[in-house]
Amino acid sequence: MGAGTVALVVIDDAISMWDMYELGIATAVFGVAHTDLADPWYDLRLVGSRPGVPSKAPGFTLNAPYGLDELEKADTVIVPVVPESYMNGGRELPADLLAALRGAAARGARLVSLCNGVFALAAAGLLDGRPATAHWEHTRELAERYPRVQVDESVLYVDDGDVLTSAGLSGGLDLCLHIVRRDLGARVANQLARRLVVPAHRPGGQAQYVERALDVTDDGIAPVLHWALEHLDRPLTVEDLAARAGMSVRSFHRNLRAATGTSPMKWLLHQRLARAQQLLETTELPIDQVSERSGLGSANNLRHHFATHLGVAPTEYRRAFPCSGPVPALQR
Repeated sequence: MGAGTVALVVIDDAISMWDMYELGIATAVFGVAHTDLADPWYDLRLVGSRPGVPSKAPGFTLNAPYGLDELEKADTVIVPVVPESYMNGGRELPADLLAALRGAAARGARLVSLCNGVFALAAAGLLDGRPATAHWEHTRELAERYPRVQVDESVLYVDDGDVLTSAGLSGGLDLCLHIVRRDLGARVANQLARRLVVPAHRPGGQAQYVERALDVTDDGIAPVLHWALEHLDRPLTVEDLAARAGMSVRSFHRNLRAATGTSPMKWLLHQRLARAQQLLETTELPIDQVSERSGLGSANNLRHHFATHLGVAPTEYRRAFPCSGPVPALQR
C-alpha cells in the first residue's frame, strides 16, 4: 500500500489520561516523520466532529484541526478510543461519525481501531460477520452488544484485510507496527520498533495478560530463545531447546507458552518467517539461500509458508520491498 494519509479520529469527550496512550501510539508511529526510514512517511490528520474546538482532559487540551469530511480522503482511518459513556450504552455514538466511518469504508479506506475504538466500528456495522478483538476487559461486552461480530479475545490484534482491530494499550502499538510492516516492509517496521525500544512483533495473544502478570524474561526461557535466534539456520527441535533450557519437553512447552503465548514450533516458525522477510529486503540472496539461512529448508517450503502466512510469494514480497541496503544487525 505504501505510506498515505491517516485520519486519527478524536471523539470530543473521549480524552482521558488512559486515552492519551492510544493517541500517543498512533501519533508516534504515523505522525512523526520517520523519513530516514521511508520517504514519504505517513501524513497524519487529527480529526474531530468539531474541528478547532479543543477537547478538554485533566491538565491539557487537544485540538483537532480537521473535520469528519477528512475521512472521505484518508487512506487509513483510525479510531483509537471511545468514551466510557458510549461503551456502557449510556449514550449513542454521534450519527455523523458513524456515517463518516461507513462512507470511508465504502470508498475503500482501511479502517483501524485501537482498544475500545472497536465499539465505533461495530456500531457503524463495519464488523458484522467479521473477526475482531478488543481489550480483554471489553470483549464480553462487545460480543453481547454486537452478536454479529466474531470476537476473538485471545489475540493481540486482528488483520482482516481492510478492517483491523487491536487489543488494549500495547496491543495498539503491535497493530500500528504491523500496519507499517504491511505498507513499508519488515525492514522499516523493525527499525522503527528499535527506535521505539519495543519488539518488532510479539507472538501470542492476550491470554498471558488476563488478570495476571508474567515475567517474559524468565531466566529459564530468555537465554534459550536468544540462542535459537542466533541459530535459526539449524534444524532445531523442541527437544533441543528443552535440553538447552534444562527442562523436560513438557515443562519447556508450559514455560514458553506462559512467556510468549504460543507453542515452541509456532514461535520458531514466526521467527524464521521474520528472518526470511528481512533477508529478502536487505540482501540479494537467491530464494533457496534465503530459505536455508532462515531455517525453512527448501525454496518450496519457503514459498509454502509465505503463501500460507503472508499471502504472497517470496519473489512478489521482494519486488514489493526491494533491497535498500543492509541493516546494522538482524532484528531479534
